[in-house]
Amino acid sequence: MIIAVDIGNSNVVVGAHNGEKWHHFWRLPTNKSEEARMFYDVEIRNLILEHSVDKTEVTGVILSTVVPILREAMVDVLGRLFGQKVEVLGPELYDRLNYKVPRPYEIGTDLVSNAYSAFRQFKQACIVIDFGTALTFTTVDHTGYILGVAIAPGIKTAMKALSSNTAQLPEIPLELPNSVIGLHTTHAMQAGILWGYVGMAKELISKIRKEVGEEYIAVATGGLSFVMTPLQEVFHNIDAELTLNGLKYMLEDLKAEN
Repeated sequence: MIIAVDIGNSNVVVGAHNGEKWHHFWRLPTNKSEEARMFYDVEIRNLILEHSVDKTEVTGVILSTVVPILREAMVDVLGRLFGQKVEVLGPELYDRLNYKVPRPYEIGTDLVSNAYSAFRQFKQACIVIDFGTALTFTTVDHTGYILGVAIAPGIKTAMKALSSNTAQLPEIPLELPNSVIGLHTTHAMQAGILWGYVGMAKELISKIRKEVGEEYIAVATGGLSFVMTPLQEVFHNIDAELTLNGLKYMLEDLKAEN
């Protein structure tokens, strides 16, 4: 069994893969407080007990985090819980995999995992769009090399910024309206933000394809990728598990190298 953990700015996702499929997915809030170590120790331990996970079956643990202050705490928690060395995604691990990453100390490890996963699955050049706290477009060439990344505020981030900084604008549900002509405040915000992001995604994908001179396939991940239904015809594939799959592939390839 492989345990893969992805720490994002909003959520921590823990997955347990039994060799055939992910049979457990747990989502916890990203806790940046001084009590984070204790919080994750208690929460993950409880999840293990609740779902009857046999820790003796765990053969590897891998961690990706874009929140540096949680790295040490989570490595400690996972190492003690599963009795395994925790592989941490970063420049040293890229070198061990002989995976070339541009500016390895700057690029988010989740984006690297997405790129590794998409290329491993589809074996062709691609644009990976991740609908997370940030909306990211990672361009991967025919060799699996990351050419670069475009980053914009995520949809929820944009909505929160608009509603929290404007007294008369409410928080709104993530539902794509049929019309872009808003008939009331909620409709107007949904039309402007959600349809605006549809247009942004299409335009950036088009610009990237023109720049590389080829029709790179578009692969999407992140929970909100399923909300943006008008984009589904643009995407070659939507994979909610893309990031964790990348972590699993990396751990498997590390073991194969040894």
